[in-house]
Amino acid sequence: GVLRLSRMQENGRRQIIAFGYPGDVVGFPANGEHTTDCKALSDAFLISYRREDLECGTTDPDLHQELLQAALSEISDMQDHFMMLGQKSASEKIASLLCALADRVGEPIGQYVEFSLPMSRCDIADFLGLTTETVSRCLTQLRKCKIIAVSKIHTVVILEPDALAALAEGNG
Repeated sequence: GVLRLSRMQENGRRQIIAFGYPGDVVGFPANGEHTTDCKALSDAFLISYRREDLECGTTDPDLHQELLQAALSEISDMQDHFMMLGQKSASEKIASLLCALADRVGEPIGQYVEFSLPMSRCDIADFLGLTTETVSRCLTQLRKCKIIAVSKIHTVVILEPDALAALAEGNG
C-alpha cells in the first residue's frame, strides 16, 4: 500500500514529509522518538522492526545493513526533496513528482506509463509546498497539453514522458 508521513507545524499547518510505497522502510526514530504521523492511503501491509535491529545489528547483521541502507536512502531522498522545494517552479515540482512516481511504480502500457496516484490534491500540495488550487491548475495544464491523462480519479497515464521529464528539469 501507500503511506503518508506528515508532521504538524506549530502554526497548525501540515507538512507531508514523504509518501511510502511497497518496499520502503519508513518511521525511523530520532532519539528514540517518532516525530511524524503515518496514515495509510490505501490498504497496506506493514512489518515492524525492533529499534535494536537498526542500532546495533548484532542479532541480524544482514537486516541491520538493510535498515542502514534504507535510512541512508531516506536521507538522500530528503535532500532531493529540499532541492525541489527551494529551486523549482510549481509546474516543475508537479512534473518531478509525476516522473518520480512513474519511475518508481509506473507500469508500461505500450508507449505510455500508467500509475496510481492515491494521494489527494491537498496531500500533493502539502508535500510540494503549493496550494491545492495550484496543484489542480498544473495537472489540468498537463492534461490540456496532452502530456498526461487522468483516467478514473486516481490513475495517471504519462502520454509524453520526454516532455514531462524536460518540464521537471526546467526545460519545458
